[in-house]
Amino acid sequence: MEIACFKFKINIMNSSNPYMKTLALCLNKIVKEGYTEDFKVSERGLVTMHDKHRYSPEQVHVVNFFRFEGFSDPADNSILYVIETDDGKKGTLIDAYGPYADEKVNTFMQRVEDVHKKVNN
Repeated sequence: MEIACFKFKINIMNSSNPYMKTLALCLNKIVKEGYTEDFKVSERGLVTMHDKHRYSPEQVHVVNFFRFEGFSDPADNSILYVIETDDGKKGTLIDAYGPYADEKVNTFMQRVEDVHKKVNN
């Protein structure tokens, strides 16, 4: 399945690919592809967990994203963002989605999407 993203299209997920069936397997596959940085969102922007470098929405590009739903609990939903920054950092950001989503992450990712919509128009 090809997933449209904010900046690129990547065809790494399909129904026959066993690496994309769970969050853990998908994350392991993406890390092996070089997306090794762990990101989090703070009040100041997207931050690397390793060196605490901060990025604004203009400096962030979502290469791909994957949504996962829990088999036994509908509230067990998560989203994995595959991210590249203007200075070459490559990594991931994981959040819940639905009622348990982190509002800071939602707000920041919406700003990233809005920035890139303006650039592409």
